[in-house]
Formats: sequence, structure tokens, C-alpha cells
Amino acid sequence: MTTRPPLPPFTAESAALKVQMAEDGWNSRDPHKVSLAYTEDSQWRNRDLIFSGRENIVKFLSEKWQKEQNYKLKKELWCFDSHRIAVKFFYEWQDAEGQWYRSYGNELWQFNDDGLMERREASINDAKIDQSERQLG
Repeated sequence: MTTRPPLPPFTAESAALKVQMAEDGWNSRDPHKVSLAYTEDSQWRNRDLIFSGRENIVKFLSEKWQKEQNYKLKKELWCFDSHRIAVKFFYEWQDAEGQWYRSYGNELWQFNDDGLMERREASINDAKIDQSERQLG
């Protein structure tokens, strides 16, 4: 069986490390690599989309990063318990016409005993920004 340390139950230190690892993974913009942090049947809600499974995660992330060019993400631990972590985040990206955006929101994560995320719920808002307003350049 595959494990993905740090494993639950989380401490403040291990939860913060899990958040940093997720940030690093998503900033790689490698959908296949990122999908390995999730269970085979992981349940997702992302904005108004609801889906499950690694194959759909790869599809979703591939389409996301094709649209959201020059993507850069920052995550911060909000709170945690034994198998759950909540984060707040923002990321900046550019569309095909060159317009910059800052997207921000919250995620709720639930992990199995092997440290794989079995549930992810994300609420996200987008705001157009000028290039001079970027914080993650």
C-alpha cells in the first residue's frame, strides 16, 4: 500500500508540512505527480465542479493549468484535527490574452490513515489584477 507522509493523526508541525508539500506539488504544475497525493477514489468539489478519482483529477488539473498560465500558488494552514486540514490560499495566473488574476479561497482536506487525501472541497473567487499588483512574481 502507498503511504504519503506525514501521516495522521496530525500535529501542528506535521499539518504545516503537509500544507507546504501540497503547495510545492501544485506549483510543479504536473497533474500526474499531484494526483498521487490523492486516493484512487478521492472525492473533489472545486468551485461548482464535483467529481472523483485520480483520472478525473489529472484531467481537471491538465485543463486548469492549460487555461491558468504562469500559475503560482501560496497556501497557509488555517486549522487541523487528527485527519483533517483546512487551508486558506491564493494564487496568481494569466489568461491567454495576458490578463492577470488573483484567485483566493479556502480548502477542506480529509486524509486516510496512509496520508492520502480522500476528500477535497475548495471554494474559490477570482479577481482581475494589474501586473503591478502581483505578489507572487
